Amino acid sequence: MQVLAIGNSFSSDATRYLHRLARKAGEKLTVVNLYIGGCSLERHYRNMLSEECAYELQINGEASGFKVSLKEALLNRSWNVIAFQQASPSSPKYETYQPYLTELSAYVRRLCPKARQVIHQTWAYERDSERLTVLMGYERPEQMTADIVAAYHRAAETIGADAIIPSGELMAKMLANGMEKVHRDTYHASLGAGRYALALLWYGVLTGKDVSADAFDDFDVEVTPAEREIVIRSVCELLKKQ
Repeated sequence: MQVLAIGNSFSSDATRYLHRLARKAGEKLTVVNLYIGGCSLERHYRNMLSEECAYELQINGEASGFKVSLKEALLNRSWNVIAFQQASPSSPKYETYQPYLTELSAYVRRLCPKARQVIHQTWAYERDSERLTVLMGYERPEQMTADIVAAYHRAAETIGADAIIPSGELMAKMLANGMEKVHRDTYHASLGAGRYALALLWYGVLTGKDVSADAFDDFDVEVTPAEREIVIRSVCELLKKQ
């Protein structure tokens, strides 16, 4: 499976372990992330128009040292899955998605007509953080999650996406299931359990395979047995709803 994420640091978090996790499970999966920190759909759209080599190319969770344009990346190989996402601060506000998402989706469909298009849902910020309360104006992360979920569902319906990868719902569910911390800096995913959970969710959504006995253990930061149990339980609960 060939997977392309048109994203930013949140897709970096989600794809850090994905290739290695899939390999451990016996699945051949290559994932490429087009990385610009904080990149919004509007900026992706403008990069589409300019054909600028603006993206750092991350392959299988690692920096490659190369820069590419969106067009070059799309034409580089025969993609099976292409993922879109909004920049995190704009994710709760559907009005910021358009017309950029629709134009990007149409462009991708012209260049990669056989690829499945999926929406990667971003997640809320940490409880009581300045990013949540001051930057975004929320009292609780649950409020931000609700707005994110609504916006991404509307986005998926608008472009006729083949799937939503519900990463925002997953981060909230892990906290509800007893995970002490899912962020590393109040907004990015933690380097151990957070990134592991995101990769496991992507793998489950994209392959449709059972992840309840996942044995991946090649982490950058230790994932405890208790954290693993919460990750797998939370991912499985969400996959049952797909």
